[in-house]
Amino acid sequence: MARTLEPQPPAARPPMATRRHRPRGRVIALRIGVVLGAVLVLSGLGAVATNAFGVGDRFENLVDKVRLAVAPPPDRPTVATVLIDPSPSPSPSPSPSPHPVAATTSPPPSPSPSPEPVRRGVDVNLHPDADKLFNSQITKDWCAPSGVQITLALMGLAPATDAFQRELVGRIGEWESRRDSRNGGWGPAAIVQALDAYGAKGYEIHAHKSRAAALRDAARALSDTGSPAIVIAWRGAHTWVMTGYRADADPTIFDDAVVKGAYIFDPWYPRVSTIWGPSDPPGTYQDGAEMRRNFLPWKRPEGSYPDRDGRYLVVVPTVKVA
Repeated sequence: MARTLEPQPPAARPPMATRRHRPRGRVIALRIGVVLGAVLVLSGLGAVATNAFGVGDRFENLVDKVRLAVAPPPDRPTVATVLIDPSPSPSPSPSPSPHPVAATTSPPPSPSPSPEPVRRGVDVNLHPDADKLFNSQITKDWCAPSGVQITLALMGLAPATDAFQRELVGRIGEWESRRDSRNGGWGPAAIVQALDAYGAKGYEIHAHKSRAAALRDAARALSDTGSPAIVIAWRGAHTWVMTGYRADADPTIFDDAVVKGAYIFDPWYPRVSTIWGPSDPPGTYQDGAEMRRNFLPWKRPEGSYPDRDGRYLVVVPTVKVA
């Protein structure tokens, strides 16, 4: 996810310059174009087109690097990541006075205590029969816009069509920021802004120290608002849409509820990853083992993200559905 998904439109051309003073960016672009042409000839156009021996993938990665060298993403403010740390232990109650004071009047009768909530397992699924609202990512790099599209479709805010997914991808220039994705393109902040642009207001990026806390946060937000949450999987490289969960207690009541697994719409379906294996159909329940295998702390190869590195990220709704 935190990589270039689609080449961005070139920057506006600078004023005409003399041949002796050609802008450096254009010289670089020209040289890179020559290099890419040579790579195409040496590797074989057919090998690139058919991805023989992975040549096509390597060429796409080279194109990404070229684009970043020529037109790096803008370094502009974006949606902040909220660091969620466990609440400190409550302070002990003050000790009673050693010298009781004589009562001058009879104390009022104590109200009857409210019954304690019963701790029991819960199984929550907002959209058990919503596979028709699923649309797989069109390319191998479009998991984030596909995740946004699925979330909006589940909320009744967008169609599950290829045309809409392409529309989302075409708007990344409005939300792209180096602070969100050093590779350019889509990151969690772009996801939040895209959701907001189409009417899904109030989503936030939460970063937790533990997987258990992140899943409990997402489950609580999902139940409180009636809207899907988004899990940033594969160390920050992928997007899962979470539509429900199973837990040993209601997380909206019990702060120590343990979320055992989640119902997931995976934009990667029906593809098979050479690293993560085959994906599952939309709405599949991913148990604890699958969450531990796929939902890993943020770690991106392109550089450091001080407010995300080593933390589990979820994009959670905060506004209750009317």
